[in-house]
Amino acid sequence: MRGVAGDRRARLAELVAALSLGVDLGFGQPMEHVLRQCIISLRLADCAGLGEQDRMAVYYTALLVNVGCHSDAHEQAKWFGDDITLKSGKYAHEFGSVRGALATMRLVGAGNPPLHRFRVGLEFAFSGHRELDGMIAQHARLARTLAEQLGLPDTVREGVGTAYEQWDGRGWPGDLKSDAIPITARIAQLAEFMEVAHRVGGVPAATTLARRRAGRQFDPALVTLLCARADEIFGGLDAVPAWKTVIAAEPALAVELSEEQLDGALAAIANFVDLKSPYTLGHSVAVAELAGEAGRRLGLPPEQALLLRRAGFVHGFGRLGVSNSIWDRSGPLSAGEWERVRMYPYLTERMLHQSAALAPLGEIAVQHRERLDGSGYPRGLAGGAISRLARVLGAADAYASMRE
Repeated sequence: MRGVAGDRRARLAELVAALSLGVDLGFGQPMEHVLRQCIISLRLADCAGLGEQDRMAVYYTALLVNVGCHSDAHEQAKWFGDDITLKSGKYAHEFGSVRGALATMRLVGAGNPPLHRFRVGLEFAFSGHRELDGMIAQHARLARTLAEQLGLPDTVREGVGTAYEQWDGRGWPGDLKSDAIPITARIAQLAEFMEVAHRVGGVPAATTLARRRAGRQFDPALVTLLCARADEIFGGLDAVPAWKTVIAAEPALAVELSEEQLDGALAAIANFVDLKSPYTLGHSVAVAELAGEAGRRLGLPPEQALLLRRAGFVHGFGRLGVSNSIWDRSGPLSAGEWERVRMYPYLTERMLHQSAALAPLGEIAVQHRERLDGSGYPRGLAGGAISRLARVLGAADAYASMRE
């Protein structure tokens, strides 16, 4: 991003990796879960002897595999109370298992009085379970759409579009099975579950899970390879700096974004993040345009007006880390819920701060909910402690919200 970090252009990998940190939060996982998943995927790809083009497809498929899962968070919260709690249970039970179904059913109507839970349970029995199956297939379609908008090749689009298929053909949408599923999707899915199992229980837990699901969810040949070379695949995983390792491992054809490409990628991701709630559709792009035009009319230097516009695109990234049971609430929030809301600008900053090219956007976005009298959040800054660009961004965000 020129004019922000010297002559250094933003790389597509940095933007996708930053987005992955928000996906982690939306799944109730610690930040860098997806980055470690990407490292495992690349190690598996290397052990399998994949070429550079397939390795590149594995890289971006692993980073984007669950990127569409927040798109129906509103519906998930409607049925299950807390969309993040629902998604965090993904790794506890095998897809399609009785235990998994029972665990999901226990969440129906959660957080509501018994009578309301009973009513929601009846609605779910009639139509909700079919809606849930449709959600999972939709996640893959949306991830494929984002990969296309980011200009990624067909191999990546196919990888993320088939990432929920299973070896036995009982995945989503259920069109493919065994070797018909692209190797990129098979590797990314195995790596995703291995990261969680390894983080919780080490190599024994990961290999045990892989063997138990081999031939059903996972490619048995990949499981055999993973178990045979487990020390190589998992070695030092907890010690390596995940962000630096993933960015350094970007395939040889690293994509540096031009100014126009960066704007397009930021807008595409902003629109994607805004899918989290029906009340925020198109909000970030509207804020970006308002903030950029305000900067120009204030006579800001062109590079600052551009910076302000781009901060508008990213200002809501941290919303991915807050449940829709809070965002979509029609009544007042509790003190605890307000604390979670107050965290989202900070989460935006944390998603962007490791990239030298994107960090300046986070420094503006983190202050956009501060107020001159010190009543804002997340840090309660007042007066001149709030940067001028953040004040303009905050006004644009408030104005766009009132118009909407």
